Amino acid sequence: MRTFGRYILIFAAVAASAVAFAACSKTHGVARVSTDADGRAIRGFDTVAFFTEQSPIPGDGRYAVVWNGAKWLFANADNLEKFKRSPESFAPQFGGYCSNAMSRGSMADGDPQAWKIVDGKLYLSSNQKAKAEWEADQDNLIKRGETNWTELQSAETGN
Repeated sequence: MRTFGRYILIFAAVAASAVAFAACSKTHGVARVSTDADGRAIRGFDTVAFFTEQSPIPGDGRYAVVWNGAKWLFANADNLEKFKRSPESFAPQFGGYCSNAMSRGSMADGDPQAWKIVDGKLYLSSNQKAKAEWEADQDNLIKRGETNWTELQSAETGN
């Protein structure tokens, strides 16, 4: 019976952790960061590598941190430390949601294979077609996306 009690405690702790993680990752139903089914930002790719390697590089679970309710993975310890020092400098705009969709007032998950850095900021699109559409008028669509993202975040937090 003692072993059974331990299993119940372990299960309760795991369940409480999952609930707490889910609560931290959302602002009234809209996640501040787009995540995959495993709770990873940008599908587990190293967000710092877009800036340092100019390429999408898969992260390694040994180098991970939870920030803004999402698990961020990095290819190496150096990139992890860079992100920890300044996550806003490396995190994709609009929480990693598709920049093209956000410019139109909707949300779609961003694809780390469809990306672009503009003025030192990382933008993701849902696919290559959405990226091309976005790039055709990117300055205006960035402004619209910023407005829509701000409005979405304000509406979700009640501000």
